[in-house]
Amino acid sequence: MQHGISMIGYHLPLDAHPISGNNAKLADMLGMTITGALYPTESHPVGNIATCTPQSADDLISTITQALGRAPLHISAEYHTDASAQTNGRLIERVGICTGGAQDMIEQAASMGCDAFISGEISERTTHSARELGIDYFACGHHATERGGIQALGEIVAQKFGLPVTLIDIENPA
Repeated sequence: MQHGISMIGYHLPLDAHPISGNNAKLADMLGMTITGALYPTESHPVGNIATCTPQSADDLISTITQALGRAPLHISAEYHTDASAQTNGRLIERVGICTGGAQDMIEQAASMGCDAFISGEISERTTHSARELGIDYFACGHHATERGGIQALGEIVAQKFGLPVTLIDIENPA
């Protein structure tokens, strides 16, 4: 405001846009294809279901780490007291995705038959939900999961209006 600059931000359209939204861009980055809505009655879903090549949780962790530049916190669908225990060859193919602070959508992802759920944040209750529901959970960082939509929007604005657009990406561990 001191420099005569105004900024306006719309959060949910960046989550829900089917091509340049946060969920769509995250799915693209992870090599996944969005196939539907996490809540099927929503006409502009904020959460999505995606499919991917069947892969282990460790393989998905590697993909997420490479795509986002940070390792996710993984809560296994199978509760083990031994952290080195194997998941008996369980593969992930159907994934619920909702970027940011959508950890409470894990129950919906499980009810929709997802093998895993990816979001940004984790709460203490999310750990227990994942274990009880038998669904892998990947907390990838609120900031990290929501960069794709704004970057895509910046590219659209630059192309459509011929304006220079610069993303100032301030590291955020949350």
